[in-house]
Amino acid sequence: MFVRALYPGTFDPVHFGHLNLMTRAASIFEELVVAVYDHGVPSKSLLFSVDERVQMIKESLNGPGNIVVRSYGGLTVDFAQEIGAKVIVRGLRVFSDFEFEFRMALANQRLAPEIEVVTFITREEHTFLSGTTVREIASFGGDVSSMVPDNVARALYRRFNQEHSSYEPPVSLRD
Repeated sequence: MFVRALYPGTFDPVHFGHLNLMTRAASIFEELVVAVYDHGVPSKSLLFSVDERVQMIKESLNGPGNIVVRSYGGLTVDFAQEIGAKVIVRGLRVFSDFEFEFRMALANQRLAPEIEVVTFITREEHTFLSGTTVREIASFGGDVSSMVPDNVARALYRRFNQEHSSYEPPVSLRD
């Protein structure tokens, strides 16, 4: 039986924790759709547009060919139903993630009982990673090259260079 899974998120920006989860999920399911959430209106809290986030993920993936990257808006379960996904994949980094993910899984189960939620526990080396952490470190000129792929690090430094004229990226990531 063909099982399509959906891994939704904002991925602002995508980091090694996300990519590890994508690769692991793609090894279990026949197809993994990485769904980049499009808020529909520009948001000050998002650093990159939905198109930029989709492109960064595509450029960052060097794993299985059964991963598809798309943007979507609205309810995640509606998108899952639209594409025929039987599973929604979520990641758990720390214990505080559990309560949020548990409540979301119950709500999604109420809305679409035919769709299962499967959670992956992050690898230990990625437990500290979040988009917020990566953005903050990069905004102060810190080296994020151990947290994100090179293409994402360069995009972060370019973005912050636009906002901070005195900003200089780490020597290893200058174009």
